[in-house]
Amino acid sequence: MVKVVEQTKTKVVEQLAATIKKKRIGILGGTFNPPHIGHLIMADQVMTQLGLDRVLFMPDANPPHVDRKVAIDASDRVKMVSASIADNPNFGIELAEIQRGGVSYTYDTMLELKRKHPENEYYFIIGGDMVDYLPKWHRIDDLVKLVQFVGIRRENYPVTSKYPVLWVDIPLIDISSTMIRSRVRQGQSIRYFVKDPVAKYIKERQLYHE
Repeated sequence: MVKVVEQTKTKVVEQLAATIKKKRIGILGGTFNPPHIGHLIMADQVMTQLGLDRVLFMPDANPPHVDRKVAIDASDRVKMVSASIADNPNFGIELAEIQRGGVSYTYDTMLELKRKHPENEYYFIIGGDMVDYLPKWHRIDDLVKLVQFVGIRRENYPVTSKYPVLWVDIPLIDISSTMIRSRVRQGQSIRYFVKDPVAKYIKERQLYHE
């Protein structure tokens, strides 16, 4: 009896959501090791150019990359993302992958988010270099039914794909998390590469020094 009630409740919620104008939510996933100014510019440009309601930054637990990145503890990355976006009410943080743990497959995450938030339309933001890898993504043919991919144009990368991709032009910001970690190890300044609270957090916690 309980199961029937739950199913009926879910169906009512889905029907109600269908009658309401859906919110357009951007998702910017990544390791954010650490988050930097390029991430913020990318999120802001996509949000304003596509007229999205919000952009959620989604740190991954364990990215399913062939060249596995060695990331610091997830709690440190979450705190730095939170510090980076604190002054922008249109930015938020989505902890679905951190809370689930294990390997972070985008399909599993977005299926979970769509079930929890049928009132949202999701726009998944990726760099132009990642578009080439879409055929290798876990359950990509099912994933494209859950989200609209947004590709950031990059020099020397084609703007074509067998999958539906919305392309956005943003200024080239040649900053990477790898570069920032290297600069920290070398004792160089990372001011303006990351938000001030993030630089302070890295220094206080002595992150990336080894």
